Amino acid sequence: MATAVLAARAMTVRRGQFLTWATIGYNSLEAVVSVTAGLLAGSVALVGFGIDSLIELGSGVAGLWRLRADASPVARERAERGALRVVGVCFLALAGYVAVEAAGALVSREAPDASRLGIAIAAGSLIVMPALARAKRRVAAELSSAALTAEARQTEICWYLSAILLGGLLLNTVAGWWWADPAAALLMAPIIGREGVRALRGRTGCADCAAPLPH
Repeated sequence: MATAVLAARAMTVRRGQFLTWATIGYNSLEAVVSVTAGLLAGSVALVGFGIDSLIELGSGVAGLWRLRADASPVARERAERGALRVVGVCFLALAGYVAVEAAGALVSREAPDASRLGIAIAAGSLIVMPALARAKRRVAAELSSAALTAEARQTEICWYLSAILLGGLLLNTVAGWWWADPAAALLMAPIIGREGVRALRGRTGCADCAAPLPH
C-alpha cells in the first residue's frame, strides 16, 4: 500500500515537472515577443506583460526546486517555505514595476502605436495559460503544496493579465484610446500585489495545504 502511494506521488511530481517546464518554455517565448513588441510600439502594458513573463520564470524555477525536493520530507518542507517566499517576492516586484511605469505613461500622456504582434501574443496566452494553470493546480492539490499552489496561481494571473492586456491593446488599435494601454497596466498592479502578499503569508487558496504532507 505504502509503495503504491509513493509511486503515485512520484508520478504526480513528474507530471508537475513537465507542466512547469512547459510553462517556463512558453513564458520565455512570451517574454521575448512581448518586450520586443512593447518597445517597438511604446506600450507600457506590453513591456510590463513581458517582464511579468520573466518574473514568472523565477517562480517556475522555484516550483521545480520544490518538486525536486519532494522525495525527502525534510528537504520538501524547506523547499516549500523557500519557494513560497520566492513566488511572493516575484509577485510584489512585478506589481511595483507595472504601477510605476503605467503611472508615468499616464502622466506624460505617452501614446503607444498599434501592435498586432502584441495582440497575437496576448490572444495566445488566453488559450495556453488557463490549461496550464488548471493542470498545475491539480498537481499542487495532490501534493498538498502551498508553494505549488502559489506558482499555479501566478500562471492563472497571467491569464487574467492577458485578457486585460488584450482589451487595452484592442481599444488603442481600434478606437485610438491611448490611455487604455497604461490604464490596463494599472489594473494589473493591485491584482498582482495582492497575490504577492498572500503568497508571503502562505494564503494561497489551497484547501488541502494545511494538512500534513504525506511521507
